[in-house]
Amino acid sequence: MTDADGADGADGADGADGADGAGIRVASPVGRWVVLTTVLGSGMALLDSTVINVALPRIGQDLGTDLAALQWTVNAYMLTLAGLILLGGALGDRFGRRRVFLVGVVWFAVASLLCGIAPSAEVLVAARALQGIGGALLTPGSLAIIQASFHPDDRARAVGLWSGFGGVGAAVGPFLGGWLVDGPGWRWVFLLNLPLAAVCVPVALRHVPESRDPDAHGRFDVLGAALAALALALVTYALIEVPEQGASAMVIGAAFGGVALGAAFVRVERHRADPMVPPSIFSSRQFTAVNLVTFCVYAALGGFFFLSAIQLQVVAGYSALGAGTALLPTTVLMLLFSASAGDLGRRIGPRIPLTVGPLLAAAGMLLMLRVGPGASYPLDVLPAVLVLGLGMVTLVAPLTATVLAAVETGRAGLASGINNAAARAAGLLAVAALPLLAGMGPEAYRDAGEFASTFRRAMPMCAGLLVAGSVIAWWAVRATPAARPEPRPACSTHCGVTAPPLEPEPGSGHT
Repeated sequence: MTDADGADGADGADGADGADGAGIRVASPVGRWVVLTTVLGSGMALLDSTVINVALPRIGQDLGTDLAALQWTVNAYMLTLAGLILLGGALGDRFGRRRVFLVGVVWFAVASLLCGIAPSAEVLVAARALQGIGGALLTPGSLAIIQASFHPDDRARAVGLWSGFGGVGAAVGPFLGGWLVDGPGWRWVFLLNLPLAAVCVPVALRHVPESRDPDAHGRFDVLGAALAALALALVTYALIEVPEQGASAMVIGAAFGGVALGAAFVRVERHRADPMVPPSIFSSRQFTAVNLVTFCVYAALGGFFFLSAIQLQVVAGYSALGAGTALLPTTVLMLLFSASAGDLGRRIGPRIPLTVGPLLAAAGMLLMLRVGPGASYPLDVLPAVLVLGLGMVTLVAPLTATVLAAVETGRAGLASGINNAAARAAGLLAVAALPLLAGMGPEAYRDAGEFASTFRRAMPMCAGLLVAGSVIAWWAVRATPAARPEPRPACSTHCGVTAPPLEPEPGSGHT
């Protein structure tokens, strides 16, 4: 359980403005401020993840970088976020959710400023890694604040508002990002975070009550988090650099070092008293299977959105705004129909949605093979993104519900965090590996003919990952609904394409 210790100067901490001593009410002024704060904070990270792909060709042209630098621009952020997001949630429980959330917002804003003024690709990549650390602090904190602050009767509504506004932000993100890239320039994709943080921080200090978990104890698994991040970093380095360096000693050493550190991570987690990723949670076949499905699905999605945004601009001749808008229907479909898909999954069981959804998404990716020079949006691009969107709608909500149902109720928040981190790691590795597997050279994104040729090789690979996920789901996921009612995901409106939604800890009032 959590307590809501009123912070000095925070409205509603003493029961005013609608808080009744047991929590804040959504309809109260302070309740609306709390929702606004969490939406602004999480929206910074969500917007950043949805608009960056659209900006990549312009970043490359402006900074004179090769494809590897563009891969690192995406992956540096994903690397630190995936490696530290579980630790970020634990820090909030121990030291105060508002405090850690605000540190994350300020950290993210400072890193965004560094991204916006970066004079070189090296500085940009380093700043993106710093952004990921900020994201790991603020992303779990925004939902945890809602769960800890609101009255039990209002928590579901508050989470629904947070989830819904986040979905709208995800839908607006590619459009806004494309407009910024075509207008004031790609740097404003990052600088946009500064005014959001400037509003978020004072509102949080004034209105959001502090909360922490009094039962949080033990030592933080800093070693586990460091090993996981370093293992991913070394493997990513090897995959990205091998096209240019070949089988050099540096590349081979990085690959073997990454594997060795991954093995060390598993060993450390098995022997720690309070591991970041308890190995026992994988004793559930259902949980393990759904995470394998998650890995396949989000590896394919990460590769698809990275390459498609470049394909639409470099090969099809779209502007950045046109490319961002072209992919928008996928997000809109998720915004409109994710909740209904979750209801269907609860009625018929997860096996069919988790089998059919990846196949639909795979078909959408194969339809993208029609997109070439002079591609017609209604005839070539729109059918692909609509079919892809239908696949994502079909699988994301049932996937989240199955993850929550596969473990004991008290571990649902941990299970959701592991699933989210696995998806981000999958996208990270896909962005690193797909250009290598497809034979993209360092300058491929500058040559429409070369990029189109390698894109045609990459899309079947992405589709193959989705088919593999479908096969795993059919073989290993339970065919019928659970004997006990499967939990309804609190974040029923989800539009992120980089990872499934984080879900709240049941002890904080999961409904």
